[in-house]
Amino acid sequence: MLFLSASCSKNNEQSDAYGNFEAKEVSVSSMSNGQLLYLNMNEGDQLKLNEVVGLVDSTELYLKKLQVLSQHEAVLTKLNSINAQLRVHQQQLDNILIDKNRIEMLFKDGAATLKQMDDINGAFSLAKKQIEATRSQTESIHAEAKAVLSQVNQLNEQLRKCFIINPIEGIVLTKFAMSGEVVTFGKSLYKIADVSELDLKVYVSGLQLVNFSVGQEVDVLIDKTKTENKILKGIISWISSSAEFTPKTIQTKEERVDLVYAMKVTVVNDGNLKIGMPGEIRIINKPFKN
Repeated sequence: MLFLSASCSKNNEQSDAYGNFEAKEVSVSSMSNGQLLYLNMNEGDQLKLNEVVGLVDSTELYLKKLQVLSQHEAVLTKLNSINAQLRVHQQQLDNILIDKNRIEMLFKDGAATLKQMDDINGAFSLAKKQIEATRSQTESIHAEAKAVLSQVNQLNEQLRKCFIINPIEGIVLTKFAMSGEVVTFGKSLYKIADVSELDLKVYVSGLQLVNFSVGQEVDVLIDKTKTENKILKGIISWISSSAEFTPKTIQTKEERVDLVYAMKVTVVNDGNLKIGMPGEIRIINKPFKN
């Protein structure tokens, strides 16, 4: 959005709507429970997007993570042991299979007894069952390892949430917590607002509503001196779809208007706009009244 400014003498009759500037505010809350080790900001500070500004004590979570990692190491050791057993059983099965093939050939030639055949078949069947049982153990341990890794991932996420990460670039409006306090999940820590653009929230009557549409450019007037206004360019970004009773503190162009429609005009902040500052709008190219 381009920023343009001009000046004109004050004349309230030329304005179509009146209101005050608002900012897009975000309340940042704690995502974990514990002592707030630090919260590095003061009201009025400019913060960057994704800047780490605080930390909730994560010692207990970290120790729990070390414990779970130790469990994971134990599971891996068990898995390696089972895999070693599986290799031994497989080698035994391979050896039995060789003997089985040899005895079957001897049996065909009458050089081996029926008991030898029964013994080798029994040994072969037992070796296969041992491998199946060992493989079943392996699958169980794999599932155990997966469950432990899931715990590690959950703890990593909880540890990440101990860091207070600023969600938007802006100015700190209010600080609600101090270092050393014990905070709980959801407790508000500070409020921040993006002041690069401000919204002038104004109210218009139903008769005026037809003159405005979302995306329309309008003149925004703010006080420059006691006798002169500064003109900025603004874009209508929102118009309420329903009427409301006229707020007592809001001035309207028409007198004795019971119902009005709220409207927001987005204005690029050149550094002069402040939250709560009054402002007015005027349709562009509207002729001045003498």
